[in-house]
Amino acid sequence: MFELNETHRMLRKTCRDFAEKELKPVAALLDQKHQYPTEAIKKLGELGMMGIFVPEKWGGAGLDVLSYAIAMEEVSSGCASCGVIMSVNNSLFCDPIVKYGSDDLKKQYVVPFARGEKLGCFALSEPGNGSDAAAAKTTAVKDGDNYVINGTKAWITNGYEADAVIVFATTDAKAGHKGITAFVVPMHSDGLSLGKKEDKLGIRASSTCNLIFEEYRISKKNILGEEGYGFKIAMSTLDGGRIGIAGQALGIAKAAFEAAVAYAKERTAFGQPLVKLQAIQMKIADMALRIESARLLTWQAACLKDRGESYTKVAAMAKLAASETATFVTHQAMQIFGGNGYVTEYPVERHYRDARITEIYEGTSEVQRLVIAQNAMKELM
Repeated sequence: MFELNETHRMLRKTCRDFAEKELKPVAALLDQKHQYPTEAIKKLGELGMMGIFVPEKWGGAGLDVLSYAIAMEEVSSGCASCGVIMSVNNSLFCDPIVKYGSDDLKKQYVVPFARGEKLGCFALSEPGNGSDAAAAKTTAVKDGDNYVINGTKAWITNGYEADAVIVFATTDAKAGHKGITAFVVPMHSDGLSLGKKEDKLGIRASSTCNLIFEEYRISKKNILGEEGYGFKIAMSTLDGGRIGIAGQALGIAKAAFEAAVAYAKERTAFGQPLVKLQAIQMKIADMALRIESARLLTWQAACLKDRGESYTKVAAMAKLAASETATFVTHQAMQIFGGNGYVTEYPVERHYRDARITEIYEGTSEVQRLVIAQNAMKELM
């Protein structure tokens, strides 16, 4: 059995209470209005959740990655949009700067972001490439002590609200993926504009848009790591990000599962509560099994990262298992609700919509299977 320590248990309760009191009552309205959850994100920052495993020295809560996975599940069970906003700021923005950034970059771009005073985002995908991250068309041409960035980045979560972004651009086209460099870029500067907000199926309280760079000038001091190191930074960052998305997917699945069980206890059919019907019990068993299994994989991946051990394969397994669990569980929850599951009066239609993206962003299910297979084969060689 996986034993959580007292810190983890207290954190879980704190986040669960926050989700119940602060997020669940407003989640449906935020989704309906496509409204950014300003107050909720501010409160998450005050709780230390926007930099949960960032060292205290750099403004974070100084907890471990397992704490992050636990918090992501609980927050996402209340509002999956809040979960992804929190995930991007933690995994995709603060974490790589802590790992690869200079002290100056950490002071400017980690401290206020980990405290929740500012918000970060991550720009890797482009309109012409998603899974093929090495095919970046965005360029950064050196000009003295600066670089000039041109190109378009796509599917940027937090794009409209973010204060800074990590951008991956090609600095040496002849070098292939070894010619990609990562930059930490202020958002509100000349040469950077935002595309339209995407009208999405789910996760609708978070903004998603293109970032358009036109002769954007950035100092060489804003390079993350070193020139040509960007692809390695991107792949390492996504490994950790998959733990966060696994947590988000678990939260969505948990919320749908709990709603379905509660409904099955109250709703009657054939003269008895739905929960007494064997067909419904089979669904509940399968849902519970998948959630628990995916949670254990997610926690295992987090613990491997905490111990400094290789976690790429397990993180991919966790993300794949949790995202497919979210899709499965929300589908089954809707079946249990019947027609009521299809209307906005009940939460499962939102959970059903929110679940779908977890199999796509931060690496599709197909990419996760490639990562798992490649790493599994290496271990046998």
